[in-house]
Amino acid sequence: MSGKRLHAVLPRLTREGGAVADDGERTRRPPTIVDVAARAGVSPATVSRSLRGAGKVSPATRRRVLEAARALNYVTSPQASGLVTGRTGTVAVVVPFASRWYFATALAAVTDGLREAGLGVLLYHLGGAAHRDAFFEELPLARRVDAVITVSLWLDDTHKSRLQELELPIVALGARIPGLPQVAIDDEAAARTATTYLLNLGHERIAYIAGAHDDIELGFTSLGDRLGGYVAAMEEAGCSVDEDLVLSGVAGLHGGDAAMTELVSGTARPTAVLAEYDELAFGALWALRRAGIRVPADISVVGIDDHEMAAPLDLTTVRQPVADLGHAAATLILDVLRGDTRPEAATTTFPTQLIVRGSTAPPSRSRKRERATSAPAG
Repeated sequence: MSGKRLHAVLPRLTREGGAVADDGERTRRPPTIVDVAARAGVSPATVSRSLRGAGKVSPATRRRVLEAARALNYVTSPQASGLVTGRTGTVAVVVPFASRWYFATALAAVTDGLREAGLGVLLYHLGGAAHRDAFFEELPLARRVDAVITVSLWLDDTHKSRLQELELPIVALGARIPGLPQVAIDDEAAARTATTYLLNLGHERIAYIAGAHDDIELGFTSLGDRLGGYVAAMEEAGCSVDEDLVLSGVAGLHGGDAAMTELVSGTARPTAVLAEYDELAFGALWALRRAGIRVPADISVVGIDDHEMAAPLDLTTVRQPVADLGHAAATLILDVLRGDTRPEAATTTFPTQLIVRGSTAPPSRSRKRERATSAPAG
């Protein structure tokens, strides 16, 4: 843009709002709650109550405030509101691993839900058990947030008491923690559904790939619940659980790859594998493809989550509505902040759904004969 054209535009850019500089030219600054109050002819406190829909403000006054705010393009400041309400307008979201699909998807949904209500998010990414313990020891939340949402993070009595000392509302997403409002799925039922499906296809030698060591130390409730669902389904079907077929390793693709590589290198391969979550299943598919083992002709693979890559990779999985969980957690924390929900009455369990794709099939006759010939003589 030429200097002449820019000069012509400047008056339009500076015509509305802004502070007058020493040289007489007007410079832009964001409008404040004081500007809105002056335009509407009310106090800053009345502006805050009007914009929040709180307090005793007449409809005519609230309408006048809203018209003034729109005219000035005013955006509510959490800090300004806090002068009246004592709140920061921010909710802390504590996640163990922000980069993993489940946590990222839940975080995005929580953020969207809170943003719609005019609240911001302060993210705390822990990254492991040691960082979790340091976080609860330091507890950098004081006077910075109004509430806390934890994502798939087990809180022991010490952790809960530390948070409760701050008198902050807490909502648990994806973990069952007694005494806290929570939204989650039934992880045991999800794994039981997947295992039962494989059993009904005719599989008996079903392996299980669990999460990483860090997951165990962080105490994810899903880890134990899903393993419990697998074991329960196997035992109900009269199938013994071979401990050599229950493996865990590092998280994600590489963990699933390593576990699957170990499983197929054994003397008696499984005919099917259930992975604790889809990213482990992706790693298992990768290992099988590299080894030239056909899926599902030789080995069937099932995951849990319905990750966004599950459909492109044709993975059979048990879908959990992660985004719905995130939105529900945001709604629940808003209810708690308003005092509309009692902790003991605020547990929501979302249903899961088996999604059958091309990674599963009945065991082939050749694999059945292999199992029969490799079985010990009775």
